[in-house]
Order: sequence, then C-alpha cells, then structure tokens
Amino acid sequence: MEMEIIVVLSVFLAVVLLLAFDLLRMDVISVFCLLALAWTGIVEPMESLSGFSSNAVIAMMAVMILGRGIAKTGMMDRFSHVILRVAGNKQSRIIALVSASVGLLSGIIQNVGAAVLFLPAVLNLSQREKISASRLIMPIGFAAILGGNLSMVGSSPLILVNDFLTLASLEPYRLLDVTPLGLILLAAGIGFFYLFGDFFLPPSPSTGEQKSPQKELIEAWQLPFRIWHYQVPTDSPIIGKTLEETGIWDRYQIHMPGIFKEKNLEWAPWRETTFAAHQDLVLLGEERRVARFASDYGLRPADRPDRFPQLDDPSRAGFAEVIIPPRSSLAGETLRKFGLRRRYAVEPMMLFHRGEKVRGDFSDKEMAAGDMLILYGPWEKILDLKGNKDFVLITRFEGEIRDRSRAWAAALCFASAVALALTGLPISISFLSGAAAMILARVLSMEEAYQSIDWKVLFFLAGLIPLGLAMGKTGTAALLAGKIMGVVQGSHPVYLLMSVAAVSTLFSLFMSNVASTVVLAPLVISMAQIGGMDPRPLVLLVAVCSANSFLLPTHQVNALLKTPGGYRNMDYMRAGGGITLIFLALAVTIFYFFYF
Repeated sequence: MEMEIIVVLSVFLAVVLLLAFDLLRMDVISVFCLLALAWTGIVEPMESLSGFSSNAVIAMMAVMILGRGIAKTGMMDRFSHVILRVAGNKQSRIIALVSASVGLLSGIIQNVGAAVLFLPAVLNLSQREKISASRLIMPIGFAAILGGNLSMVGSSPLILVNDFLTLASLEPYRLLDVTPLGLILLAAGIGFFYLFGDFFLPPSPSTGEQKSPQKELIEAWQLPFRIWHYQVPTDSPIIGKTLEETGIWDRYQIHMPGIFKEKNLEWAPWRETTFAAHQDLVLLGEERRVARFASDYGLRPADRPDRFPQLDDPSRAGFAEVIIPPRSSLAGETLRKFGLRRRYAVEPMMLFHRGEKVRGDFSDKEMAAGDMLILYGPWEKILDLKGNKDFVLITRFEGEIRDRSRAWAAALCFASAVALALTGLPISISFLSGAAAMILARVLSMEEAYQSIDWKVLFFLAGLIPLGLAMGKTGTAALLAGKIMGVVQGSHPVYLLMSVAAVSTLFSLFMSNVASTVVLAPLVISMAQIGGMDPRPLVLLVAVCSANSFLLPTHQVNALLKTPGGYRNMDYMRAGGGITLIFLALAVTIFYFFYF
C-alpha cells in the first residue's frame, strides 16, 4: 500500500474517532484535518483551503442569512400561529398539520431553524390544550429532519452533493431534483405518527386543573417565587463584599434579582458587584434561607416595600425557560465567561444539563446545545433573548416585538433567490444574491448578517472538503471501493443501494451528517465507476440517508428538542426505529426505480 494512502487513511480514522467520541469541537477537528493533509503534502496548500471557496460553504452561508432575515420580520411567527389555530385541539390533527408545516419550511431554511421557529408556539399550545409536550415535539423534530430532503439547500449534506459531483466532472443536481423523494419521506413520517403515534410516543401524564404559565413553570421546576426586600445598614458585614463572596448561591441557595443603588434599580447585579450601606436588596428564595442570609449579614427589612412594585408584579417580571441551540455562542462556554447577567440583566435560577437539574452556582459549568436555563427578570429584558441566535425562548408572555415593516421585502428577496436557482443559476450564486438583496433592502444590517452565520459549521464544512479531495486524488477511495465492490459485485443492484443506505445511516448516528457525507461520497463515486454505474444517484443517496438519524438524539434537531420534550434515549430508539426502517425501505425503492 502506498504511503499516501496510509496517510489519508490515518487522517480519515483520526477524524472519525474524534467526531464519534466528541473529543474536540467539530470545527477544530476539521481545521486540523486540512492542516494535516497540507503538512504531509497529500494536497497542495491551495487545495487544502479550497473548501472555504466551495459552492457548499457559500450556499450554506447565504441560507443562514436569508433565514435570519425571514425570522427577524416575524413572517414565520405569524405563519406558525395561523397553522396552530387551524389545527384546533385534536392531538393527531395538530401533529399532522404542524409537522407538515415544519417539514415544508425545512426544505427552504435549515431544519434546526424550522424546528426552533415552531417550538415556542407548540409548547404554548401544549400548556393551553393540556396535551403533553412529549407527544408533540418528537414528531415535529422528525418532520424537520425529513423536510430537509425537499430541496438541494434543505440540509448541509445535500448542499455538499454538487461539490463532489463537480470535482468528479459530473453534472450537478438542480434545486428541486430531490423534491419528489423528500415529499414521499415527509408524508411517510407524518403518516407514521398520525396512525401509530399512540403506540410509539411517550404516554401523556395525567392532567390537572388549569394553571397560568408562570404557576405551571414554578410547580414544574419547584422554583422559589417569594420576593423579599432588605436594606443594608451601616454596620452590616456585607459592606465591601462582592455578590459572589457572600456565597448567596451555594451556601444559601437564594438569588438576588435586583438591587437599588440610590434611586436606580439594577436588575440581576453582576457577581463582582460590591455592597454598600443604605442599598436596598431584592432577594428571591425560600423564607428560611432568606432569613438566614439576612441574619448572617445583619440586614434589616426594607421600610419602604412600595419601592419594589415592578419586582412583585408578574406582568412586569417573571420566570422564563430558554434553550441553548446548536448555533449558540454559549454552547461550549460557561456563564461566567459569557457574562449572562452583564449582557441581559437576567438572573439564572436553574440549569437542566444533560438530564440533570443543577441549582446553586453553576457559572463555571460548560453549557451544551440542548441545555435549558430557567431565568428570572423583567419581561423587556427576557424579550431581548428572543430572536437572538444564542437562545430559544419557549415561555409564553405578552409583548412580542418584531420588525414587521420589511416583511414583504424579506419574502421577495427569498422568493427571488429560489427563482434564480430554478432558472439554472448555481445555487450558491442564487442564494447569495438573495442574501445581498436583504442587506440592500435593509431587512438586515451587515452586522446582523455576520451574526446570523454559524461560523463553526462553515469551518467544519470547509475543513472536511479537502479530505474528500484527498481520498479521490490518492486513490484511497478507489482502494476501499474495490474492496467493497469485491463483496457486492455480481449481486442485484438493490443490494448495493441497501448497503450504501445502511452505511450512511449508521455513520450519521455516530458523527455529524456532514462528516458522514464527506467520508462516503468519494467512496461511492469510486464504487460506481468500478461497477460501470452512474455515480450521481449513489452520492445523492448518501446525502439523503445521512439524514436518517432518528435512533439516537445525535442529530442537531433531536439534541435541541430532547430537553423540552423530556425524552430519554429509549424514546428515540422506540419511535426512531420505526421511522428508520420506513426511511430505508422507501429510499432504496425510490432510488432503484426513479434515480438509479
């Protein structure tokens, strides 16, 4: 075996293991991958950087900007609420109609974005209609994943397909070439839950009396809800201490949502805030814990509680649940480094981290995508979190604000991008033109456009593309393909399709769907060439089946929805097992008769 092939296989195995065991951030892995290929001379320096100028990376960036513009105008919010009103209160009808809507949206915006769009409305509907959220969220998440197969920009693997075909001098697919397959898969997924949801979804808990969203939130998470007001006397030992030095979170298990400095109220004071005499403190917690804190630091009850009406008024302040999405800059960071209190002036009350409730001081715990935070603060501050890419707000309250004045401009820019792609213009140029038009139409500022881009995903894509190039250039893909074809050659073509579909599905469970596509696309191109077949359908099959990730919550959408749905891994295995088998059967059958 040639040394170049050994090097490529070593890099390939290292990337697979690092991704499968989540040992490093995915963008760091991809950058090390391209550097390793460049350092060893497997690819030329410019080839190692070619991913940054690829059509896939440009198209992905443009889709992110377009999606942010559409979300900012509130068009999709209104659409989601209309759909929920039409669905009524029948569970099966809600699942079918909302899943169809999410799936169709997922064909033109990223599937995580489509799921995030409907999540708050679905949770609110769950509370209002007394339908368990676990009965609604999983079907909607699966529909978002399935809907990604409705167009060639619906998912990251499909965006990558044309890059690999172009490298192999093959004709790229047009925007809607995959649409018939996507519609069938989406319809099958919706039908599965419509007909058999009662058997595969987690059972609904018993319902009780009607409660307000705040009361339900307090009872569900056992949150303290009493506000206490104290003043710092001149001889208090708390004077000169910082908030963190008092041990308020760990020792006393209470919170300080506000502090009056002279006549000014400071919400969620920073941990380095220093106490001084005559300050009025606002404490939130159980009576006995607050009393112990006040006693230890010689605090006295405030003699003017009328100064605090906004803190006691649930129409002005309250608790809110937020989820950390995969694109959040908080994912992989700690609250201390992120500076949540300083940025948003809200008090973190509790963390739900990978199935565990965390109370007290969790400022140094590394956040992960899908984690849920319970916050307390004024609604106008909490509202600042809505529409921010770092959080998904799922608590219902009045006063939503959207810039609806440019809604039609945003819709026209998006429709124009799709129309350009349908004329045959490259997808990357079409959607980048639409993104530029949104900026010119002032739907988004340039700063907002930059903020909408998930640079981690783009670097991941750009860094792994040279690996596919190296596998083809060195003959590594041809070598592996020859070994595999030696096993399946001479068999009916359907066995080859089944093998490719099954391996793509398996890879997607233990690494990202992008990585699965990058690894397998060069391999199946070589397999098809050895067998004298058209490689295009096999590459497309790899990308489609890389979305067949339902057995475990490893897909970004499933990881995001696991916490708000309260799911266990077994819930995904039970419901996802049926969807996985249906997906494989339909994909192989349709590809054999219509694409192969």
